[in-house]
Amino acid sequence: MMIPYLPLNRITAMHADEIHEAVANVIDSGWYLRGEATERFEDEYARYIGTKHCIGVANGLDALTLMLRAYKEMGVLCDGDEIIVPANTYIATILSVTENNLIPVLVEPSLETLQIDDTLVEKAITPRTRAILIVHLYGRCAYTERIASICRDHHLLLLEDNAQAHGCLYRGTADLVCDAVFPHRKTGSLGHAAAHSFYPGKNLGALGDAGAVTTNDNQLAETIRAIANYGSSRKYVFDYIGRNSRLDELQAAVLSVKLKYLDEDNARRQQIAQIYQANISNTLVEQPICSDSVYHIYPVLSPQRDALQDYLAEKGVQTVIHYPIPPHRQACYPSWHTLCLPVTERIHSQELSIPCHQALTDVEIERIVNSINDFKLN
Repeated sequence: MMIPYLPLNRITAMHADEIHEAVANVIDSGWYLRGEATERFEDEYARYIGTKHCIGVANGLDALTLMLRAYKEMGVLCDGDEIIVPANTYIATILSVTENNLIPVLVEPSLETLQIDDTLVEKAITPRTRAILIVHLYGRCAYTERIASICRDHHLLLLEDNAQAHGCLYRGTADLVCDAVFPHRKTGSLGHAAAHSFYPGKNLGALGDAGAVTTNDNQLAETIRAIANYGSSRKYVFDYIGRNSRLDELQAAVLSVKLKYLDEDNARRQQIAQIYQANISNTLVEQPICSDSVYHIYPVLSPQRDALQDYLAEKGVQTVIHYPIPPHRQACYPSWHTLCLPVTERIHSQELSIPCHQALTDVEIERIVNSINDFKLN
């Protein structure tokens, strides 16, 4: 029997009765957009993340794009401004920057954490730099007090791509952006604004596309909400050249159900990760250092990645590569093809994601560990 990488049917089945009831209630209500279910989820998620505002939108890319677009409408960002981003990220992070006529500045990750290397960030700052957009890739917290300090010292926005890290905690004590002291806080509340994706495969996943922006900035929240509603804050009055990007009632209702179980589901993912860390002992497989993570993805590195993937498939373990081609090698950004980013390129040539989700059984986990440990070169 194949162990699937991420069986969404099994994950959905864990709360199937509540999900079916929530969907039926929306269907029976006859109200499918901008209704009570969306408002309820926005309130619930804002409280969960720890921000004043949550603005539901159509998907994670829209959340990123609208966040930056709103700052442009507010006069905080302008065409040609530079946004520092990690070179190791999913392409959506960078698409949102270039779509807004802003310039992404790629910074290499740390090979130990796979997150943006905060020792390299300050060197990338120029007079045109206006923001640092960190990505909590794989479900790991990318925020560091050093990055926050750099933002404060250089008067930069600190923005978060929280598409993969719902419920992840930063366990530091000082918020150097806001000059405040706080207990453990969730990713999505650490900077000036954050974008979230609720793509079905995420830790908090809808049954289709969905996304949100969280922030404590009243003006930013109002601007995003208007732009996402055709540019309108009042019916038939259009302040911006907007777009249609709204979280629908069905997805909001499903997300409200699943949000109740997110911490429990994340705890199971963390438990599985601890088992992997304690029991995977193959010298051909490297497990990068990880502290604060909700393990949306459990990445391992291997110089024999392709052979390892083939071997695991033969053993009935499905795996996924996140991601085979780095952003600076993609055809859509030809001007970057000459860039030399060796750490990013190594990650993308060696990364393999193994199953790590709340529906995994103990028997499946043991089989995954044994299969990895049995892999060897011919």
